[in-house]
Amino acid sequence: MSQTDEKDSQRQAPDPAPARAFAPARPLPVAPASAIRGRVRLRTLTNLRWMATCGQTVALFLVYFGFNYALPIWACLACVLVSAALNIALVTHYPPSHRLTNREATIYLAIDVLQLAALLYLTGGIANPFALMFIAPVVIAASTLNLGNTMILGAIALASASLIAVAHEPLPWNGPFYLPPLYQAGMWASLVLGIGFTSVYAWRIASEGARMSAGLAATQLALAREQRLSTIGALATAAAHELGTPLGTIAVVAHELERTLPAGSPEAQDARLLRSQAERCRMILMKLARPEATMLGGTARLPICALLDDIADTYRDEELEIVITAIPADRDSPQPQVWRAPELLHGLGNIIENAADFARTRVRIEASWDATRLKVSVEDDGPGFAPDIFERIGEPYITSRPGDHAVGDTEIGPPTAKIGKHEGMGLGFFIAKTLLEQTGGNVKALNPPGGGARVSVSWQRGQIDSENPPPRGEED
Repeated sequence: MSQTDEKDSQRQAPDPAPARAFAPARPLPVAPASAIRGRVRLRTLTNLRWMATCGQTVALFLVYFGFNYALPIWACLACVLVSAALNIALVTHYPPSHRLTNREATIYLAIDVLQLAALLYLTGGIANPFALMFIAPVVIAASTLNLGNTMILGAIALASASLIAVAHEPLPWNGPFYLPPLYQAGMWASLVLGIGFTSVYAWRIASEGARMSAGLAATQLALAREQRLSTIGALATAAAHELGTPLGTIAVVAHELERTLPAGSPEAQDARLLRSQAERCRMILMKLARPEATMLGGTARLPICALLDDIADTYRDEELEIVITAIPADRDSPQPQVWRAPELLHGLGNIIENAADFARTRVRIEASWDATRLKVSVEDDGPGFAPDIFERIGEPYITSRPGDHAVGDTEIGPPTAKIGKHEGMGLGFFIAKTLLEQTGGNVKALNPPGGGARVSVSWQRGQIDSENPPPRGEED
């Protein structure tokens, strides 16, 4: 091999560029909360309907045969048989694991409401104590369906209750029995209020639970990916250790060949090139075995300002200035040495990224500490947090980035905190807040008097700057 060939070979295999930190992967799209709650198993409704038919049958037989009250027993039993026949048809037509769409579930629950209204029409209307059962189908819909279908079912229940309040058969009783009209009006009002209040309450609780579950699942996914990157680093270290021995052998053999071959001969040049390439492989393996030493000075801990500078470097550009300031309580106090935990990197990185997205020209990051507390504040000169949803900052699926609607949150109200440059799912701040709280941090957001937005995270000393890494939050 000639000297020219050697140079060409070296040009074709340039020295590797310095390793770059893996950018955190974006969370996978999470199913909207409305979609998660909008599908209910058929078996659930059929089991509830069997319970209702059994209870209605027992009540009819007890009143008619046990108390000897006069009532149209055959017409009432026909209503019960219609409900049982519907159950049998559904069980034979669909598998037990079949999941209903919002529309199907609304239709089946509406049939239950109408069947109950027919029974109550035959047995005294709202004067019948069992009129309270109008609440059950609406509460089931509120806890499983979306807001639109819940409102439709609530309207059907209210219309049915209003109809049987003015038109119904006499209440089964021994002798004439009539409730005063004012009392019946009060019962109708209490039934309407009960349906409205319980359905709204059940829907809000179910909606909040579904959104929190989806948000926590996205948080766990983000943290799992950070941990997977750590696992890849461990595998690279193991591979570097295993390859070190054969590369050392190659380097020794190449050196011995170079010594035995005539100086200046093509074979000697090949041996020298082989030894240089083996040394190059050894240097690459050293970088794989100790990525922190290559990139961050050989330690998993960094001064707080150095850590913030490392995180913020990704978001600097010609149009945006990111300034990092240290504010110790005591001028002689050294900077806290902070662990590079995945939760800390991902959480602070997400907050800084949001500030960079919304800032006009400047992002200011302050690190302050004293003997008891360590605090990091990220402030931008953007539009700030919207006042109407300020209390909901940090909840999952709360966003108003352009082209965005909060996932699964379209019925709750204005979904966002700020207006930014990039689209999102409304999970970034929620994930950052959750991860930072797992390290013991307390996250607060506010609009400073001078404009913009500020997010502050504070820890007790020793939570992220102790001699031991911060403990990971336990999974629920």
